[in-house]
Amino acid sequence: MATPKLLLSKLLRRRLHTLKTISISSSCSHTDTILFAQSSNPTNPKRICGSNVGLHYNGSSLFFRSLSTHDSGDPIQAEDLSALISSADCSGGDSILPVRALISILDSYHDFIGFPWWVIIASSTLALRITLLPVLILQLKKLKKIAESFPKLPPPFPPPLSGRSYIDQFSLFRKERRAIGSPSYLWFLAYVSLQVPCFLLWMTTVRRMSLDHHPGFDCGGALWFQNLTEFPHGVLGPIFPLLIASLHYVNVQVSFRTSSTGKVTGLFGLLAKYYKFYLDLLALPILFTGFCVPQGSLIYWLTNSSVTLIQQLSLNHHGVREKLGLPKKVDPVPTSNREEMDTPVETQAGQPRQQDKIPLEDLSPRELLALSVTHLAKGHKDKAIPLLRLVLDKDPEYVRAMVVMGQTLLQNKQLVEATEYFERAISKLFLIGHPTEVEEIDLLILASQWAGVAYIRQGRNAEGIRHLERVANLKEPKDSKSKAHYYDAFILLASALYNEGRKSEAAKYLRLAAAYDSSYSVYLEECEKDEDAFVNDLVSSRRRDY
Repeated sequence: MATPKLLLSKLLRRRLHTLKTISISSSCSHTDTILFAQSSNPTNPKRICGSNVGLHYNGSSLFFRSLSTHDSGDPIQAEDLSALISSADCSGGDSILPVRALISILDSYHDFIGFPWWVIIASSTLALRITLLPVLILQLKKLKKIAESFPKLPPPFPPPLSGRSYIDQFSLFRKERRAIGSPSYLWFLAYVSLQVPCFLLWMTTVRRMSLDHHPGFDCGGALWFQNLTEFPHGVLGPIFPLLIASLHYVNVQVSFRTSSTGKVTGLFGLLAKYYKFYLDLLALPILFTGFCVPQGSLIYWLTNSSVTLIQQLSLNHHGVREKLGLPKKVDPVPTSNREEMDTPVETQAGQPRQQDKIPLEDLSPRELLALSVTHLAKGHKDKAIPLLRLVLDKDPEYVRAMVVMGQTLLQNKQLVEATEYFERAISKLFLIGHPTEVEEIDLLILASQWAGVAYIRQGRNAEGIRHLERVANLKEPKDSKSKAHYYDAFILLASALYNEGRKSEAAKYLRLAAAYDSSYSVYLEECEKDEDAFVNDLVSSRRRDY
């Protein structure tokens, strides 16, 4: 006796106690109902798919025996069905538990709504991504808090030549991070740690169902992909691989266009550039991989990539971000700081025609820095500091702005915050390698000497001396301006050493400074005075170096 394909497939998903009455309907092309009962003419069964039906399940071939071998009037024994199901269960036990559980869930979902399998795969993928969306939104909020608090923290790793150990520096970093309530940096991995396992689980499950010829997969598609168990083939076969590879490429472009990675300079900017190039090239392996994946899995992959693109575009829309309570992509300048810079526009005759107003947001970081220095020259620190913060918001890697901000905060007696900006500047300079350019050397000298002053004013003399000694260990610069800053650091170091009782070392640095400029010889006597008064005088004398 012949049986349809779906008969044994559904029997394999049931237990023996559910087989008292078996009634299975063919879902592909036949609507006849097959009932197992006593028959007076077993040699003439109703034929639907042929006399011998072969079902491949987990690599094993199971064949029905012809029911005509039974005696007339004898029904099929439950023991025969039990043995058949037991053998099928053993052959299907290779799948891991999460895969088996997901297959069961998808089967229940399919049985409940009765839609074709390609709709089941696509809709379950959409449901999964919607379930994970709250985690992504929460992660974005946490990352915003991290970005706001990071400039207030010391670097997690000790700057080169600072003399600190990695353990001490990282302990200080953790202590400060907890003190200001900054979220854990593990939030960077929150969403991906959920999305990647779910992607692999869904992909593995659908692939397993396709390769095992899961019931309904051979006719659960549509259009050119009717059979979900087959690999892409024919004239229309490349459609899925091309769509998936194209979506990957578009997702990469959208991701890097809407993120701040493209604005990063230095070593991180270079690494980001190469990483994007790698992701772009990855579209080719994805294209060829698509031809080696069953069409059922390709439906899941295509749906997942499409949802990713829609999600990226939506979460970068200002209206959507506002509705979800997410931070804006570009923080607006506070109302109190919304100034405009007057710039004269000259006529052809060379006479100023009028003063045009330019919003601060439209100025480049270099122009904003120049404007802040103008305010500092007039003694308007309250106007200069917001401008400097805006500069660093636009370009977080602008080292000169960090140094000027640190000097301004130092004069404003905000010692802790000033120290943080100096440390950031030093770390950025050493991050790209040992400074060799004239400007980089000058910035390193300024950042190190004023970081030393800031630490000394906080009573942390040992750390301050380490920063000042970094300048003394540098080779004498050739640039005249850098050389003047270089020997200024010698004077500051000599003062710190003198107050620590290391008079012979202090005298050594004072002699070197006096050899460069005889006017420095007066500081030998100044070292014996109050250190704060000495440093204040030197700070005031160097304000024009901004």
